[in-house]
Parts: sequence; structure tokens; C-alpha cells
Amino acid sequence: MSLSLTLIKLGNKIFPPVVHPFNLQQDGVKTYAEWQYEKGGDTVNFFSKHYPPSVMFEGKRVLDMGCGAAGKSLYYASMGAAHVTGVDIVAHYEQESRELAEKLGLSDKFTFVLGSADAMPHPDGSFDTIIMNDFMEHISNPEGALREAIRLLAPGGRCYINFPPYGHPYGAHMSDLINMPWVQCFFSEDALCRAYRELAKGVPDGAERVKFRISERPDGRLTISYINKMTLKRFKAMLQKLGITPEYYAEDPLRSYLSFLAKFPLTREKFVRMGVCVIAKPLEGE
Repeated sequence: MSLSLTLIKLGNKIFPPVVHPFNLQQDGVKTYAEWQYEKGGDTVNFFSKHYPPSVMFEGKRVLDMGCGAAGKSLYYASMGAAHVTGVDIVAHYEQESRELAEKLGLSDKFTFVLGSADAMPHPDGSFDTIIMNDFMEHISNPEGALREAIRLLAPGGRCYINFPPYGHPYGAHMSDLINMPWVQCFFSEDALCRAYRELAKGVPDGAERVKFRISERPDGRLTISYINKMTLKRFKAMLQKLGITPEYYAEDPLRSYLSFLAKFPLTREKFVRMGVCVIAKPLEGE
């Protein structure tokens, strides 16, 4: 057993497990789609102080980029959206999303698109609201996704973005099997992937989880392919490169009593819970 695996297993005994939808689904508690639907309000809350749900959704054509099993897409539909389109590259999420849509009686207000969010088949200006929830840290071409969002927004529309930076305590997105916070700061990416792969052998869907999260480089080292290691600094640099000035931007701290660490340059990336951004597309003639 490698030292990294030994230490991570020790960490799993010291630190409490994080509630994770993969484990809830495995244990038969609720599906991933149902968990997402229950968490829809949490996403809206990042914006609701300045953008009430009525402004975000009521009567709007909504696009949910990187929707997963689309539970949150369906939550947005329940908030009065005219129609919600969810897009994701994972094929089996299509069936999961449709089953929940039927269960909730929202099938007529929802469409799932299997594909990449940076190359949508829709014409310019197709959506009034675009949601990028926990998406910016996953897509392989985040700059392309931002460009596509601007293209797809109708004049006067808004794109709502929230994402946890890579420095977040669980920014490695392996908390379904690894309890240790900031684990990506203490182990190499290869060592972390190998430890995750070993831990996955103990769960029924372990092989699927490994395939979903990890890939092998040409030199044999493992990498977390599920994320792009997005940072707050990189995100703001992308906005600047694309000439985008946000209508709203905030960095939500992990805890209110840690807010000073979320503002200090040397610790910001590790103590910001969520980067929050709203991009507005001007009305024609403005």
C-alpha cells in the first residue's frame, strides 16, 4: 500500500464524510436528479439578493449548461420558466432527467440536449437566462462556453455563473470517496488519482466513478479529467480576455468568520466557497 493511500485512508477515519449525491444514489436514498432538484434553491440563493427568482426565471427561456441529471433544470422550470433546456455530455443523464420531469409533471417545459455546451445547435439569441451552476470548473473549453453563452443570450438576457475554485476544500471533486479537505494541496495529482482508484474498488459502481473522473496521460500518469482546475484568477482573466465586464461579481467565503481569509491574496483561492458572476447582454442599440 502506498504512503499516499495510507494517509488518505487515515484521513477518512479522522474527517467526517461529506454528503455526496453519488453515495446517496448508491445507497438508494435518492437519485442524483432528485438530489439536484432539492438543491436548486441553493443555486438561486447565490443570486437572489440582487436578482429575485422572478427576474431569473419567470416567463424566460432558460438554458442550463452542464445540467447533469437536470434536477436543477427542473427546479428552474418549477419557478415559472417558459421552457428550460438542459445540456450535458453524459448520455445516461438524458433518461434520468426525463424520468424526473415526468414524475414532477414538467415534461412539457423541459428538453434535454446531449452534447457539449460550447457548441450548441441553437440560433443566436435563443435564451433569456443561461445558468452555469458548478459548470465552469468542469468543461474542457471554458472560454468557448463563455463565448457560446454570449452568442445564445437574447438582448437583455443574463448569464448566471457560480463555481467553486480548485483551491476549495473539496475542489478536487473526489469527496464521494475521500473525506480529507484540501487533499489536492497535499498529494500529487497522480497519487491522488491512484488512491481514489483503490478506494473505488470498495463500492459497487466504483469502475464507473473512476472512468467518469480519471484518465491516463501518455506518460502513464493519471489525471483528474473531470475538472479543469478552474481558479478565481483564471476566471477573471478569461472575462478580461473576452472583453466581458460583469454586471455583478462576488466571492462567497466558506464561513462568515473566515471572510478575511477569503479576501487575503495568499489564501483567497482556498477560502472562497463560490465565485459568483452575472453577465448581462445589452439591449440592441445600447
